[in-house]
Amino acid sequence: MTHVRIIARLDIKGPNLIKGVHLEGLRVVGDPHEHALRYYEEGADELLFIDIVASLYQRNNLSDIIKRAADRVYVPITVGGGIRSLDDVSRMMHSGADKVAINTAAIARPELVGEVARRYGSQCMVLGIEAKRVAPGRWEAYTDNGRERTGQDVVEWARRGVALGAGEILLTSVDQEGTRKGFDVPLVQQVCDAVNVPVTASGGFGRAEDLAAVGATGVSGIAIADALHWKRMTLGEIKSHAAAAGLDVRPLPEPVR
Repeated sequence: MTHVRIIARLDIKGPNLIKGVHLEGLRVVGDPHEHALRYYEEGADELLFIDIVASLYQRNNLSDIIKRAADRVYVPITVGGGIRSLDDVSRMMHSGADKVAINTAAIARPELVGEVARRYGSQCMVLGIEAKRVAPGRWEAYTDNGRERTGQDVVEWARRGVALGAGEILLTSVDQEGTRKGFDVPLVQQVCDAVNVPVTASGGFGRAEDLAAVGATGVSGIAIADALHWKRMTLGEIKSHAAAAGLDVRPLPEPVR
């Protein structure tokens, strides 16, 4: 049985934690630090911070947010958005990140994937893929927070990214993101079948049954945002549902006495 990580995803715009639908129509949720600390204390296995406008403005502004989180949080932190060079990776790592998720810059210059993997290890290099369905059983990779087409087939790009050195894939379904209608299970299944590295599925979690459906693909991580931000479920409830569905999840931490 594959161990499944339950990951709290935090999309950031400026100083705010935000949430949208299909990566659009963004609403401010609150202070990202307060939410990150709550998710850690509730039992998140990892935290994922994405600066959703960083590629558009060609900068990543998460250093201070990551430094604050890393000072209080003792689970792996992945950072994405606007990471275009080894210097950007170095800055994120020095801020406290354990991994970096790269999408737009990897599409523009695939060699960056190997450069990051060689310097920091493949476990640090997460290939971010934003997928939109273009035909039955086919998805295209998008960049710039789901705004720009690339012409790249998602499954082929996942294979190539792993061959270049990516040690993990963050797979976001733009079609399902924020809809609460469930994960794009066929998409996740195809990518999991195509690569031999951990895959994290993001986009669409709405009900407890969604955990069993996506867990059956062999996915390694499940990223959740909406349900946590709007307190529709706690991490404890999500993990209980996952365990009841037969997924191997890390037990919740013992309460502090």
